[in-house]
Amino acid sequence: MKKISFFLFVCLSFQLALAQQLLKINNDSTVVILTAEGAKHFANMALKCIHNEYPNKTNHMIMDASENVSPQELHPAFYGCLDWHSSVHGHWMLVKLLKLFPEMPGADSIRMQLNQTFTADKLLAEAKYFERKGTKSFERMYGWSWLLKLDTELATWADADAQRWHLHLQPLTLKIVGLYNEFLPKQTYPIRSGVHPNTAFGLRFALDYARIVKNDTLEKIILEKSRDYYLKDEFCPGNYEPGGSDFFSPCLEEAFLMSKVLSETEFRQWLNRFFEISSLQQLMKPAIVSDRGDYQIVHLDGLNLSRAWCMKGIASALSVTHPVRSSLQKSALRHILTTVPHIASGEYSGEHWLASFAVSALIMN
Repeated sequence: MKKISFFLFVCLSFQLALAQQLLKINNDSTVVILTAEGAKHFANMALKCIHNEYPNKTNHMIMDASENVSPQELHPAFYGCLDWHSSVHGHWMLVKLLKLFPEMPGADSIRMQLNQTFTADKLLAEAKYFERKGTKSFERMYGWSWLLKLDTELATWADADAQRWHLHLQPLTLKIVGLYNEFLPKQTYPIRSGVHPNTAFGLRFALDYARIVKNDTLEKIILEKSRDYYLKDEFCPGNYEPGGSDFFSPCLEEAFLMSKVLSETEFRQWLNRFFEISSLQQLMKPAIVSDRGDYQIVHLDGLNLSRAWCMKGIASALSVTHPVRSSLQKSALRHILTTVPHIASGEYSGEHWLASFAVSALIMN
């Protein structure tokens, strides 16, 4: 791989003063850290939309005239932030930031907003939504996985409010777990797209959830399906990425999942078959975002951030002497610094969801 001046690209990426307030680079210039000011900034973006009903993209299958109702009637908890999944991961981000920065400015306001969402009746209604006709594929598996991510965050937080919210969330969580267990045996082929239905992403958060809450049944089926789908893959066509509306890298998401599925030795051998140097180099170039007001083109900001969390995750699974580990870490940082200054663009097309991706990328070890 070509050597570049790491100092130079860090300086270029920090050309906007905003990024300097939100992030801090550690002493060896390999890790970027979220600051309390950054937490407040990203939290405010979610607070603006989690109870903002319109505009809204419901993705609801209307079975008859009686179901032609408002987004909030359909989803009393997760009706804001344009769509159900963005609302869910916006709530996840607020929970995560409160855990990381319990004394952050506006913490009381965040708790108040979360208390409005995480009521027993609202979350029970969300669970019952999945009992309607035509909802089995609703948010499969993107929204499902973010819901399990949210529940994982609450389950692992020794906070009185969080434990109450976690308890209220259980009917919906168990419904989603049931949907995974029902669907995965029937999914013969993985979906390798760069948008919501990507199977590797949908399995990764669910695997984390299963391991943390010790759901052996769910963990077993995810491990089996991951090996079935991906173990024989090789020469991933990274040169074909990105697509014009991608917010996931199919190659990197798959590799990140397999780093959690395989042993260290198995993963190293698998990765050597999976990536050619030329395709990996292509994936290390941040995507160009030409119009942040376009709901599809702005997906590429999300791609840069999801690439970053994948690269950091893959690197953490490799030994310190592995030839691509350092390159992955530096590229992850470059993707973050290229993108974070543009998240607060003033355009709802990106602001309703990108903060969650930024926080996910930043906190990934």
